[in-house]
Amino acid sequence: MHNIALDAVDTVPRPLLAISTDYRPGTLLDTHTHRRAQVLYGMSGLMEVETDDGAWVIPPFSGVWIPAGKRHRVRMQGVSTRSLYIEPAAALREGEHCEALVVSPLLHQLLLASIALPALYDEQGRDGALAQLLLHEVRLAETMPLFAPIPQDATLAALCKAFLKAPQLQDAPEDWAEQLHKSLRSFNRFFRQQTGMSFGAWRQQACLLAALPRLSGGQSVTQVALDLGYDSPSAFSTMFRKRLGKAPSAFRQRHGAKKI
Repeated sequence: MHNIALDAVDTVPRPLLAISTDYRPGTLLDTHTHRRAQVLYGMSGLMEVETDDGAWVIPPFSGVWIPAGKRHRVRMQGVSTRSLYIEPAAALREGEHCEALVVSPLLHQLLLASIALPALYDEQGRDGALAQLLLHEVRLAETMPLFAPIPQDATLAALCKAFLKAPQLQDAPEDWAEQLHKSLRSFNRFFRQQTGMSFGAWRQQACLLAALPRLSGGQSVTQVALDLGYDSPSAFSTMFRKRLGKAPSAFRQRHGAKKI
């Protein structure tokens, strides 16, 4: 199914629906929900996903798990997607939060093949076997560290959202503590309680999220590193490699060229 609206097939009595969709660069899918859970897989470009819990940037050939009923918005940067819409009763993954997924070579090939699945596929035939294998592989998919959680506290959440829009590695926890009228020790404890991460780890993660679309858009590694407040491109590259397993230059060459 290609460029088919989910509403047109949502009630079909099958545990899995597979839909491929092409989006113009910059397309914004404003805040919405699905009755089914969704696996959103980008074949090209970047997907910027936001929920009440936090923000993700999903690079090409990676996916995001969106639980059933989860409010989310997605900005598509030159993306061609494969989406799996899965009945909540399947309960593939635990938890109520979105997850960035590592798409294995097998899952990638299955997602490519899924474009041929009709909505009312034969559950006892080859199509049914393909659907069941897709469900198994989604259940087993590992997660990627591409998430910056948003706290529940309204004042801290506002600071985090403002930072995500203009991340800067040199932002000091002392400044945030002062704005919240807390001691540094109290702030650090409060931040970890609210996000599950230290301030330093969250700040680094937010900078990584900001770096991906800039690199994909063609900015140089040096420019991105300095704009984000790193002392040197090598310091930025070391962080990037530790988090994603590849150098930012390799990411830029692979994904930036496709976007151009």
